[in-house]
Amino acid sequence: MKAPARTYSLGARATAMEATRARILDAAFGLWRERWYDDVTLADVAAAAGVSVQTVVNHFGGKAGLVEAVADWMTPSVEAVRDAPAGDLPRIVAALFDDYEANGEATFRWNAEAARVPPIAGVLARARASHRRWLERVFADRLPARGAARERALTLHYAATDVYLWKLWRLDLGVSRPDAERAMRELLAGIDPRRSAR
Repeated sequence: MKAPARTYSLGARATAMEATRARILDAAFGLWRERWYDDVTLADVAAAAGVSVQTVVNHFGGKAGLVEAVADWMTPSVEAVRDAPAGDLPRIVAALFDDYEANGEATFRWNAEAARVPPIAGVLARARASHRRWLERVFADRLPARGAARERALTLHYAATDVYLWKLWRLDLGVSRPDAERAMRELLAGIDPRRSAR
């Protein structure tokens, strides 16, 4: 009878540790959505998560490890938000805007800090690769099969869907979301992969 009790105890402990980890990640992500990297301390994260600084350190080792873990933790939710059927331009753009409206300002801040914060630079390199894979999936119907023509077409699609363009329209120029989505659809519709192959 004692063995099952111990198994239950270990399982409960693992579940509690995972819940604590998730709470820390959620707190860190929430803070970094609103502030610059240097403006968020481990003490801030610990306070927001309701744990000690030592607990944060035990789980992630420090800010660099926490940045990496936050990026890994949020990737599935970003991918779920961006889920759209290939070839359906309105739904592709709407899904992208759902992501950018929720995370675009934080992404822009992280881009601005990448040159001086190595962990962020690594995270953004993975994010760019992920965005490219997303483009290859949702625009599979219009991309050339291979070679330089494919690379040129991907570059055009990347530029037309980049977070900086969202920032320009939504934050800098104050364009409404419906109008900004329409503008992005028009840009994407105007990309002719056959012309880019010349």
